[in-house]
Amino acid sequence: MKIKTRYFGEIELDDAKVITFDKGLFGFEEYTRYALLYDSETGESTSIKWLQCLDEENLALPVMMPTIVKPDYDPIVEDGVLDAIGDWNENNISVLVTLTVPSDLKAMTTNMKAPIIINTESMKGIQVVAENPDYEIKFKIYDILEAARAGKEGN
Repeated sequence: MKIKTRYFGEIELDDAKVITFDKGLFGFEEYTRYALLYDSETGESTSIKWLQCLDEENLALPVMMPTIVKPDYDPIVEDGVLDAIGDWNENNISVLVTLTVPSDLKAMTTNMKAPIIINTESMKGIQVVAENPDYEIKFKIYDILEAARAGKEGN
């Protein structure tokens, strides 16, 4: 299918890559179909990807794997909440967190309190509230990302 996107223009998307969020995402409950996009022009994987809404081209959220900035990230969620995404195990789950990227990049944060969890087999997703009391809604990540980038360049 062809979709219109905020950052990549019109692109071709395989139907198998559509992720369905039956309850939408927090603040965007009416939008239930998304796809995970990344900038492939560089030829390498990037840590920041885009969760692009398929029904509203201007709705695209920057997301990343939380373990990039917090290697021990392990959200605790209420029993039964993940039943909505089908049978899951550690091999078919992808956990993402949303980013806030202000004009001052040094103030960039990620929401560790409300991860997005996707079953990569059923392609069903859900956004949950982690019960972990130490997970922040505005977890500053700029310095962590810069240190990781500097480490890669030094190798």
